[in-house]
Amino acid sequence: MEPKVGIDRGGITGTGKTRLDERNRRARRRRRKGPGGRPSRAQALELREQILQAATELFLSEGYGSTSIEAVAERSGVSKRTFYHRFHDKAELFAAVVHRIIEQIRPPAGVPLLQGADLHAILRRLAGLLLRAALTPQAIALQRLVTAESARFPNLVRAVYEEGWASQATGLIADLLARELPSVPLTLEQRTFAAEQFLQMVATVPQRRIIGLGAPMTQLELDAWAEDAVALFLSGCRGFASAARR
Repeated sequence: MEPKVGIDRGGITGTGKTRLDERNRRARRRRRKGPGGRPSRAQALELREQILQAATELFLSEGYGSTSIEAVAERSGVSKRTFYHRFHDKAELFAAVVHRIIEQIRPPAGVPLLQGADLHAILRRLAGLLLRAALTPQAIALQRLVTAESARFPNLVRAVYEEGWASQATGLIADLLARELPSVPLTLEQRTFAAEQFLQMVATVPQRRIIGLGAPMTQLELDAWAEDAVALFLSGCRGFASAARR
């Protein structure tokens, strides 16, 4: 017996409408796919971004431990099978989320990082860029997540550090010191150590204050902080070299 198909002012109703809807959905899925039924490269990238966006929202709002792969798949509108075609596990997904956040808060590719009339001016501008990146909502949310869950999941800290932004910035500053302070005989190890201290001096306290360990700094206070950090850093570099020679 044929299923009944009703007609009203809105069109087909009943079982016939259900089947028509299903055919339409299948047709849309076919149109979204490339030759051979496989998603095109652009579509695959779009789907990956869709998963990462859902994962970012869940990790930063619910925490690492409370975020399941099932929840990420459901929020992003994909099956678990589709998810596992792109990420092996939650740890790999988190590493991809961290990479995505870091890329979003970095200065745009066309923005020169080392620019200024002298070393003080170059470092002062770089300090401003570092502060802007470290105090973005994404960076603060990531810092809160790592702080809250690092005891249970120590690999979270490693995932953030191994993203490479800290080592890249350290290398950039160390090379800058070698070029701009030729009269200060610092070894590569000393320049690297100094560069690491510069990153900590500039960003750590302002970031801690914005997550609740003190009152957040105003823009005027941040400007003064960056200026003082650069002055202290350069003074310390010169003193560090003198102390090392003794």
